[in-house]
Amino acid sequence: MKTSEMKWTREPSVYLINEDRIEIVTDPHTDLWQRTYYHFRNDNAPVLQLETEERFFSFIVKTDFTDSHHRFDQCGIVMYLDSDNWLKASVEYENDEFQHLGSVVTNNGYSDWATTAIPSDVNRMWYRFSRREEDYCIECSYDGKSFTQMRICHMWKGSGKIRFGIYACSPEDSSFKAVFTDFMMTDCLWKAHDGQKPDEMYNNQFSYTREV
Repeated sequence: MKTSEMKWTREPSVYLINEDRIEIVTDPHTDLWQRTYYHFRNDNAPVLQLETEERFFSFIVKTDFTDSHHRFDQCGIVMYLDSDNWLKASVEYENDEFQHLGSVVTNNGYSDWATTAIPSDVNRMWYRFSRREEDYCIECSYDGKSFTQMRICHMWKGSGKIRFGIYACSPEDSSFKAVFTDFMMTDCLWKAHDGQKPDEMYNNQFSYTREV
């Protein structure tokens, strides 16, 4: 994996891409959401992704959102297939007391949102995004070593070639700098469930672990 191979779905006004560090300065009124509860549809957040047909892998990245300060400011990982089919995980700023650590899965044009409250002084988070064919697992970590499962989901359009990577946005009238580092691609670290066939039965050829 090389950061130079990542491609924009939507390009922000200000950003920096180095070999081991990516910075995105969010534009105001950018977001990803489809219909559910709020009824509105927002589909203009900047998304930077890799493309792959690998069916078993894990992607890890560290996010630094120290600059986040306004309600709904957010940055994290994403798998954006099209406007109606995508997932994301992030920390979303709320106020001086707490933030939302959560994930959104959007299938066929309808989003959900699963969250938990974390202290407002948290300003860094690692994410691990894992694929097992059409199924996906999102995990998070405060230290980049011990990961906790956030959710498992199925993506109805998540077979074959996919795109995945990072995003940042500011749904309201604000802007902040999101920093992404410690990129890593590995064999799938989301292991088979008891009773499943081992991965070798699926001819997994994604057999390396390295940092960008």
